[in-house]
Amino acid sequence: MYIKDTHKIWLATGAAPIYLEPSMLNRHGLIAGATGTGKTVTLKVIAESISDMGVPVFVADIKGDLSGMAQPGSENKHIRRSIDNMGLDKFGYGYNSYPVRFWDVYGKQGLPVRTTISEMGPELLGRLLGLNETQSGILRIVFRIADDKQLLLIDLKDLRAMLQHVGDNAKEYKLTYGNIAPQSVGAIQRALLRLEDEGGNIFFGEPALDLTDWLDWDENGRGVMNILECQELFQHPLLYGTFLLWMLSELYEMLPEAGDLDKPKLAFFFDEAHLLFKDAPKALVEKVEQVVRLIRSKGVSVWFITQNPTDLPDTVLGQIGSRVQHALRAYTPNDQKALRAAARSFRENESFNSEEVLQALGTGEALVSVLDEKGVPTIVDKAAILPPHSSMAALDPTMLQANILACPLKEKYGNTIDRKSAYEDLQAKAEADAKAEAEAAEEAAREKEREEKQKAKEKAKKKTSSGRKKTSAFEKTINTAANTIGRELGKKFVRGLFDILKK
Repeated sequence: MYIKDTHKIWLATGAAPIYLEPSMLNRHGLIAGATGTGKTVTLKVIAESISDMGVPVFVADIKGDLSGMAQPGSENKHIRRSIDNMGLDKFGYGYNSYPVRFWDVYGKQGLPVRTTISEMGPELLGRLLGLNETQSGILRIVFRIADDKQLLLIDLKDLRAMLQHVGDNAKEYKLTYGNIAPQSVGAIQRALLRLEDEGGNIFFGEPALDLTDWLDWDENGRGVMNILECQELFQHPLLYGTFLLWMLSELYEMLPEAGDLDKPKLAFFFDEAHLLFKDAPKALVEKVEQVVRLIRSKGVSVWFITQNPTDLPDTVLGQIGSRVQHALRAYTPNDQKALRAAARSFRENESFNSEEVLQALGTGEALVSVLDEKGVPTIVDKAAILPPHSSMAALDPTMLQANILACPLKEKYGNTIDRKSAYEDLQAKAEADAKAEAEAAEEAAREKEREEKQKAKEKAKKKTSSGRKKTSAFEKTINTAANTIGRELGKKFVRGLFDILKK
């Protein structure tokens, strides 16, 4: 609950009211606890208060119950008890809706969310495809060749065409870019087929999501709630985690340095945050850690929601300022170890044992520690979280679709655009090469035919000039008679000559 007079967020009440300092929100936060302990209520209370403060919000909705933020809440005995116990009436507590925009990768329960292959980049895409180091190296080569040749990689058919092109011309590219094994190219192609089965062909395309569209306000100055419908997306955990990480990375690249602000520019809520790090290679985990560490200077408040704090790397946990820890169960040795770790992450409160309290907390109760005005973590306190202002029930499907149709961004994102990119360029090149090859083959055939005709002509000419003329039988008889007469005359001439010489 945002208190305008003090410019603070009233989050919970323990021994005293617990407030979140707006200037400390970009030090990030954690909401943890077992299933059914009240994490969603805590998320809603913080998100609503940040919106009331004039800061846009992004939140992933895995269970589908956050859509109720688009309509006012209604009273029940549990909420009435909280109002009475905390004295919320005198602070003007009431039920109201929030400005909400719905998004959905699959385009069913919200505006379609798309990005391009190039914007995703080889690192995140390699993780999404489950590639090993060698295959990831080939993917980086493919991206580099596409950049060098100014070929746009927008959707999966562009990447598939580029992979085929690189594989077909591996020898040509080897000296410049390195060895390109056909086995690795084939493995990437197979991984693309799996990604298509998970909806990747829907996710990659244009118009790509412009994250500046999240930075919007209603007529009352409240930040718009951007809710990503994730019920279907969450069925593909790797796609879900990679997509959220991409958005966080894009925010980091997009926003300018802001330094320390009175309040953040945007609040970002990661539900099931452990999926960001599950099976992620070391290089990718390091990138997440870097983004989380540096994005606060861009004015972004990041909240991780997960069941257990140990789901997050220590390097990330060390950067979290505000912690709301709901009940944990300790049925196994690993659970007990996680429970001790969660309890020790707080500044100790001498009035109770944090480990014991964590196991005894009721729904809506939590151990809470936040940063004070100087950025120092407060001593942990057992507290009850305030009730939200909006509805806890999911929005009626008819109202949800009406909200989507009425969204001012519907025209921008409603229809897919398929502009000229790598697929079309490579296809045109292949057709041009095939045509040129066919023309060259035809010309070669014509040239060969001309050469053969010329050879035949020369052969015939040579035969005519060097061969003897055929004679008929009559000519042969005449020639034979002439030869006989000639020989007889010759003999007579010789005998006569000898007779003269004797005389």
